[in-house]
Amino acid sequence: MRAVAMYGAVTSLSSLVISALAVAPAGGTTNANAQSHGTAVAAERAAAAGITFGNCPKTEMLPSPIQCGSVEVPLDYADPSGRQISLTVSRVKASGKPAEYQGAFVYNPGGPGASSMSFPLAAQLPEWSRIARAYDIVGYSPRGVARSAPLSCQDPADFAKAPTLAPVYPSSSYKLERIAQAKAYAQGCARTAGPALRHYTSLNNARDLDVLRAALGQQRLTFMGASYGTYFGALYATLFPSHVRRMVFDSAVNPEPGRVWYRNNLDQSLFFERRWADFRTWVAKHDKTFHLGATAEAVASSYEKARAQLALKPAGGTVGPGQLHAAFLGAGYYDDYWVSRATALTEYLKGNEKPLIAQAAPRPEEAPEAENGNAVYTAVECNDAPWPTTWEIWDHDNTKLARRAPFETWDNAWMNLPCAFWPAPRQQPLDVRTKKGALPPTLILAAERDAATPYKGALELAHRLKGSVLITEEDAGTHGIGGGSNECVNAYLENYLLRGETPVRRAACAPHPEPDPVSLDRRAARPKLPHTV
Repeated sequence: MRAVAMYGAVTSLSSLVISALAVAPAGGTTNANAQSHGTAVAAERAAAAGITFGNCPKTEMLPSPIQCGSVEVPLDYADPSGRQISLTVSRVKASGKPAEYQGAFVYNPGGPGASSMSFPLAAQLPEWSRIARAYDIVGYSPRGVARSAPLSCQDPADFAKAPTLAPVYPSSSYKLERIAQAKAYAQGCARTAGPALRHYTSLNNARDLDVLRAALGQQRLTFMGASYGTYFGALYATLFPSHVRRMVFDSAVNPEPGRVWYRNNLDQSLFFERRWADFRTWVAKHDKTFHLGATAEAVASSYEKARAQLALKPAGGTVGPGQLHAAFLGAGYYDDYWVSRATALTEYLKGNEKPLIAQAAPRPEEAPEAENGNAVYTAVECNDAPWPTTWEIWDHDNTKLARRAPFETWDNAWMNLPCAFWPAPRQQPLDVRTKKGALPPTLILAAERDAATPYKGALELAHRLKGSVLITEEDAGTHGIGGGSNECVNAYLENYLLRGETPVRRAACAPHPEPDPVSLDRRAARPKLPHTV
């Protein structure tokens, strides 16, 4: 998810249109009973079959003792005996004594379009070692992702073309060019996927998760979702509350039906502006190291200088303003990137392009995976909910928002614009909600200044899932905080997963330390779990 609430007051025009779309019944909701029955049939079948784990294919690049297998799920849950698709699964067995064993622990990093096949590697990290003693650590690729019935909408080489522009205030001619690209992309998705396109949805991701639970031999699910993973995790909790054992929501998407997904994306753009300012303020504080300016405004000027130079002469022939923006957007997600991004900008402005090229240049070998991830992202978000179907609404809302939040607004809009021209039926978002006592206690983790999933989404999810407990990392903005660098957050996570313990309702943790540009923390060298929205 890249995602709005349009800063509290959505324009009257878009409010009327989205509201009108939202009250129209979605084509996928009329057979909800059939889909519920189909899920039960598929889960029973998966429980009987189980998963045969063995050595992982070389393409997964996962070392022993990690094992791989697959689980069959229906493409269409209304037709559980029809076409089946295979989801890839990875696992490393619990390392503790039999008395410590608590079953399978499944993780999803978000997206939509991200895989957690590498998640079992986390068992080697100190932050996860005690959890890995108690649980089989399980990852998987959701439908459409990687080897799980992969979806594609465009030739990967075309998707990864570089350099590209990234105008903050695009011209009319540039807008027309991007509209044409969005239409072509939507048509490409329909052409390659055919009738199957409509089945790439968050609701089906939740149903697939229940089939995976059954295939793993679990009566109840222990699950952690990060970013977008919190959204279909919340759908799962709503659809299958009696199947939940323990559930962690790390960096929660706002599940309010009216905000999925158009308004959530506008919200996201607004809060990335704040996080971009946090980064620039930190760089300015370390001006003696980076020499990019002693104020946040001066650092912005240095960035704009680099952007202008790259528009005239791309670094290495492939790093233009678009690639620069994408690299620095990463600093909005993770402060682990702050030192390396600031250093690359400093070196570039001194005449050394190499660090910037290393961090921002597209890698052709990664293009297929990137295109696949984007295709699944687009299909799921476009299928999930109503979107404005007239360009005038997109133009009005994003032009207005860009005056306040220029850094990410238009880049986010272009990524989601295919949804304006989407050929498949749109669904009505499910009203995420559970009654008191229907769920066991669940844990929500949130950083107060997270831009990718703004904090109010965590508050909304806590309100909707009765009995949930919210842990807040105050005055911090890293996206995805479970198992990270905050020992206080990790203690709450570990107590919950190992002992089922939670605070009464809410708790707060002080922020993890800001990056030190002189003495880099060893954590930067460790592999980190992907959290994608």
